Amino acid sequence: MRALDGVFRREWGPAVAALARWSGDLGIAEDAVQEACAEALRSWPRDGVPDNPGGWLVAVARNRARDRLRRESIRPGKELAAVLNDESADAPVMHRVRDDELRMMFTCAHPALERLSQLALTLRLVSGLTVPEIARALLLSETAVGQRITRAKNKIRQANIPLRVPPPELLGERTPHVLSCIYSVFTEGYWSTAGPSAIRDELCDEGVRLAGELRALMPAELEAHALYALVLLHDSRRLTRIDAAGVLVPLEEQDRRRWDRGRIARGLDALRRAAGSAGPYLPQAVIAAAHATAPTWEQTDWVTICRAYDLLVRLTDSPVVRANRALAVGFRDGPEAGLAALDGVAHDPRLVRSNLVPTVRADLLRRSGRHREAVDWYRKAMELNGSEPGRVFLRRRIAECGG
Repeated sequence: MRALDGVFRREWGPAVAALARWSGDLGIAEDAVQEACAEALRSWPRDGVPDNPGGWLVAVARNRARDRLRRESIRPGKELAAVLNDESADAPVMHRVRDDELRMMFTCAHPALERLSQLALTLRLVSGLTVPEIARALLLSETAVGQRITRAKNKIRQANIPLRVPPPELLGERTPHVLSCIYSVFTEGYWSTAGPSAIRDELCDEGVRLAGELRALMPAELEAHALYALVLLHDSRRLTRIDAAGVLVPLEEQDRRRWDRGRIARGLDALRRAAGSAGPYLPQAVIAAAHATAPTWEQTDWVTICRAYDLLVRLTDSPVVRANRALAVGFRDGPEAGLAALDGVAHDPRLVRSNLVPTVRADLLRRSGRHREAVDWYRKAMELNGSEPGRVFLRRRIAECGG
């Protein structure tokens, strides 16, 4: 079942995007792909996974959507007939139009939708993230996320918002949303917030692919180069982030000889192309580059990293950025300085559902030798951590501190 779950997550976005392009309706596309996944759960264990699982899902989903269109006759006359009689795509090719998912992202970025609704809808439809996963990513309640997704889909339907990449003059205003969505996809794969696996390879791969597609679509967009650099530099370390048992390995303990030097080189090249960008992905890529190029943990350039965090705070005023900056300050100036910096953001209400603050505080306390206090904060972090590998790692830290 876990193997099939990985297939469904990998193929969900392309399938929904292909069905949305074919039917012109996001709701029909999502429902049809869900029904196709349910049919796969019944038939694949018996018959085996097909050679082209994505094509299989699209074919079955298209049949389900065609049946629904016939039953409901939701499209008037000629338009309905055109969709129902369109046999030209009956032999589905998953990436015939390479920007299907980007088309969906740009559709979800329509200015008629609220920003958080744009992001929630995109993460659901394009990436197949569940409502609880999206809620953790956006630091919102599951109820709020569900309501935002429903309202956004209704708005697209009622306003007849076209499912297409907008003309060039409108790309710029929607690009920040698309960049944010792509990075959220990659982040959920690289730092999985829940479930049995610390890393979800299919989401990492999808984030890198989409970042590359967007850069190719918009070669003059500096932030697209910066995002591509960021995901490549992070992804270069993916294989060393867990050990053979699936346990998280912290950055300072990773085997740097196993980092993907090809990805690091491509990431650094993209970083150079991003020079001059005024957005948030360039300083993040600088931080990732500082880690990727440090010969050893002890030689990490924390001065450059903290400088990049300072810029990122000015650009975003994000509590997540402030908490991560506090940890970097702890490495540059000592744990007590890091704890003082963390106190400035620890009570931000936007972090109430996140385990970030207790995890950072526990780590700084451990490094300062205050092990008993660290144990208490590691336990608080465990209460807020939905990832089993994350909890295993925290239990290891508790044991190291004598808890």
